Amino acid sequence: MIKEIDARGLACPAPVLQTKKTVEEEDTEIIKVIVDNEAARQNVTRFLESRHFEVSTKQADEAFYLTGKIDRNMPDSAFSEIKEQEKPGTKKIMVMVSGNRMGHGDDDLGTKLMISFLKTLKEMGPELWRLVFLNAGVKLTISDAETLSVLKDLEKDGIYILVCGTCLTHFNILDKKEVGETTNMLDIVTAMQLADKVINM
Repeated sequence: MIKEIDARGLACPAPVLQTKKTVEEEDTEIIKVIVDNEAARQNVTRFLESRHFEVSTKQADEAFYLTGKIDRNMPDSAFSEIKEQEKPGTKKIMVMVSGNRMGHGDDDLGTKLMISFLKTLKEMGPELWRLVFLNAGVKLTISDAETLSVLKDLEKDGIYILVCGTCLTHFNILDKKEVGETTNMLDIVTAMQLADKVINM
C-alpha cells in the first residue's frame, strides 16, 4: 500500500506529525510526502529513517518530493540510536536556550555572558544530556557565531545538540547552521518527556 501526504504550506511540526500518524496507523510499505521547505525535508526524512524507511528526495516546483520505502534491515538512524553516556542513575538534564544573549540591558555584556555560560556547561558533567536552541538562540549555531567553537567542542564531547528548524527558517539562516541536528517541536517535546530536568535560558 502506498500512502501520500501533501504537507505543503504546513508549519512545523505538522508535516512530521502527519507522517508519524500515517506510519503508525496505516500498514504501508511506501509513503510519499510533499513539503515546501528545507527544514521540513530534513525533519520528515530523519523521522522516516528512524522508522526504518529508506528515503529518496526529488526537488521540483519549489517543493521536495520524499519517497520512503520500508527496509526492515536498515539500522536505526543517528537520532534514534543515540547512546546514553551517563551511568545508571545519572540525571538527564536538558538545557533550552531561546536567546543569543543572556539577560537584558547591555547587548555586548549579554553576549559575553552567554559565551561564558556555554563554556561552563561542561562542568555539569554526564548529567548534561541535551542542548536545545530555539528562537534567537539558533543564531548561536551558525557559521559566524562567536559561540560556534564552544558548541562544536560540546558536541565532540558527546552532548547532543538540537536546533529548531522552524526558527532557522524564520531567520533565513538554515544554510548557515554548522553544529547540531536540525529538529522540530515533536523531537523537542519528546526530549522534554525523557529528561529528568529542563533548564530554560
